[in-house]
Amino acid sequence: MAKILIVDDEIGIRELLSEILRDEGHDVILAEDASTARSVRNALCPDMVLLDIWMPDTDGITLLKEWAAAGQLTMPVVMMSGHGTIDTAVEATRIGAIDYLEKPIALQKLLSAVKRGLQRQPAVPTPVALTLAAFPDSMPLRDLHRRLRQVAGQTRLILLQTGPDHLAELAARTLQTPGKPWLDLGTLDGVYDPARLTTLQGGQLYLSALERLSRAQQRSLVAIVDRLERYDLRLLVACCSNREELLAAGWDAALVERLFSHMLVAVPTLADIRDDLPELVSRILRHLIDTKEVPSRRFSPATLSQLRRRDWHGGYSELYSTIRNLAQTSTEEEINLPEGGLPVSESPISPISFDLPLREAREAFERMYFEHHLRLERGNITRLAQKTGLERTHLYRKLRQLGLHGGRQHEEN
Repeated sequence: MAKILIVDDEIGIRELLSEILRDEGHDVILAEDASTARSVRNALCPDMVLLDIWMPDTDGITLLKEWAAAGQLTMPVVMMSGHGTIDTAVEATRIGAIDYLEKPIALQKLLSAVKRGLQRQPAVPTPVALTLAAFPDSMPLRDLHRRLRQVAGQTRLILLQTGPDHLAELAARTLQTPGKPWLDLGTLDGVYDPARLTTLQGGQLYLSALERLSRAQQRSLVAIVDRLERYDLRLLVACCSNREELLAAGWDAALVERLFSHMLVAVPTLADIRDDLPELVSRILRHLIDTKEVPSRRFSPATLSQLRRRDWHGGYSELYSTIRNLAQTSTEEEINLPEGGLPVSESPISPISFDLPLREAREAFERMYFEHHLRLERGNITRLAQKTGLERTHLYRKLRQLGLHGGRQHEEN
């Protein structure tokens, strides 16, 4: 028979419903709060959930929203409440619940709701990108989620100020409207086209590295910003440089002022949330399993510890792809790192458009080249100068021209 999770803070209700459903031949799992329910759902993937609305830690509606936002409503959920309203029932159904039962729950209504739920075809996981809503136990990510929600209704342009190993894409995905277009602008080449913007109506644009843009790409960015209102678009821009650094790198002062005059939200880096990395890693793995991208796997405690200590120079995208690769290549249910550990972190390489003028194409290549070696040498200018064959004064000048900042504090390390 079915595996049914009952979530209710009242022990009497849990035991009564459990006894009834076990008599019907079902395998019943009990959870007294939302925190336990999350763990059980992730570990055991129940066939159905009976979820109380009023609970002391996190209410049932909030937990239902969390599962929906994370693409985890792959099982039928029936809501339960002793003092619900029609509005509450309508909201639960809109989010994804299949039924609503009022307490005290009549035996026949309970059995009918369970039967209907289990007769439904198993939900096919909708490809949903992870958002900050999937990490309610991380205080920095929970605070970031709250700040983003506060500013989302006030502006169409949000600057995400962060470091190189950033979580900006995870933050940006949080504000995406379900069912609306999403476009990663990449290097912006070929993006500005009125016809293309029309197809993105109501959607969200994301730029992962403002400081990498060439002068021509900066002009494309201005054109897009000018048309956000017309095409009902939101743009989130990740930036590892501050206002002064962009100006020193030769950016147009008017453009810099325009960008930094909009909402500025500080985004923590992976290094900032190192203690939360095991949860982040486990949640990403569960997301990949739920969306059928990888088989059922789990990380060994030793592997989680090693992943927590690792420096993720490529940020969230590197962490995500590493977890997916480890899960896809592991021949055992428990994932252990290969002998010798993970390879040295590489910087992501973006394609260079052959339509650029030679000078701008050369500048784009040089920026990627030096970013790559800065990451490998962890900002050590002495080793970078030796590797590239440039005299250090010339190297500093080149880095400033490209808008890169090599970390003088690491010169002799």
